[in-house]
Amino acid sequence: MSAMALSACGGGGAAGSDEGAKGASGIRIKVSAQDGATDAGLSTGVRVSGGKLTEVRLIRVDNGASVKGAIAADGSSWKPSVQLERGTTYKLVANAKADNGRTATENATFTTVSSKNSFLASYTPDGGKTVGVGMPVSFTFDKSIANKKDVQSHITVTSSSGQQVVGHWFGSQRLDFRPQEYWKAGSKVTLKIDLDGVKGGGGITGVQSKTLAFTIGRSQVSTVDMNTQTMTVVRDGKTIKSVPISGGSPKNPTYNGQMVISEKLVQTRMDGSTVGFSNPTETYDIPDVPHAMRLSASGTFVHGNYWGSPSVFGRSGTSHGCIGLQDNKGGGGETPGKWFFDQSLLGDVVVVKNSHEQTVKPDNGLNGWNLSWSDWQAGSAL
Repeated sequence: MSAMALSACGGGGAAGSDEGAKGASGIRIKVSAQDGATDAGLSTGVRVSGGKLTEVRLIRVDNGASVKGAIAADGSSWKPSVQLERGTTYKLVANAKADNGRTATENATFTTVSSKNSFLASYTPDGGKTVGVGMPVSFTFDKSIANKKDVQSHITVTSSSGQQVVGHWFGSQRLDFRPQEYWKAGSKVTLKIDLDGVKGGGGITGVQSKTLAFTIGRSQVSTVDMNTQTMTVVRDGKTIKSVPISGGSPKNPTYNGQMVISEKLVQTRMDGSTVGFSNPTETYDIPDVPHAMRLSASGTFVHGNYWGSPSVFGRSGTSHGCIGLQDNKGGGGETPGKWFFDQSLLGDVVVVKNSHEQTVKPDNGLNGWNLSWSDWQAGSAL
């Protein structure tokens, strides 16, 4: 909980004043939601000075259910074990005791911010994951953010490598973070989300408060050369394999640029009609594409291909824009498609060059590496 989010508590006689909150006991109890508040955060907690907390009770008013929480080892604070529900009224009672034996109690009844008046963000990657060197930290907000500066300032991303990490807004609902160069292999990245109570503009308030960390694995960057229809896989600076591929056809070329693997699917259906191929002579519908890894939100994948003639791999582009590797129906056997799938992490980078197509847009997938560092920094609200 941010100390800045704390406010003088209410309830219990004159507790709305500093004198009342401190009282004759010399103990000052602060609840991070004012008594009577209708927009309290979902991590509402308690802090105390001049004494130690001895008991905190938090219940839902509508059904009397108790909310579990924990008092800090030094007795100075309490916080709920889980985030509170949005649009719900709670009653809190906090008791504290000073070294001289005097006690104090503070009460507060408050209602958490409603879904309508709050915003949430989904984000990737999640804590505890090991990802490739290209994985950005990407937030997607469920509502438009007008107050970008305050929202961005309450999200911090740091790396054990010491790399500077900067945020970049794509429109009003997406905020990505990355360093100037790919993450250093083996580094640990820590993400602190301190949005609970932060105003997003337009009457909406943040409700998330969480700290998590993920690990950067080995460095793997694979370069696809459309002139030679080959993919060179480089790990930790050394080439480990050259794989024949079949990229986009002359009519449907593959995007150029740096693309990050954002999803791995052992098997998936690919239906051309969902990505704009409506002409019966051009479209496709393959129910069991093996070893598919997403490179763009618009449908670019690197995947196994069991339907193409073996003669096309390493020789000609035949796809609708994807990067195909020779594979077997059902994904069995030791094939190039299976090998690359097994060797890849979410966040690994696939670079495409010499295609007769434009460079992939930086917000089409997790592909912000296609912006220069100066352009990336220009998209920060800070």
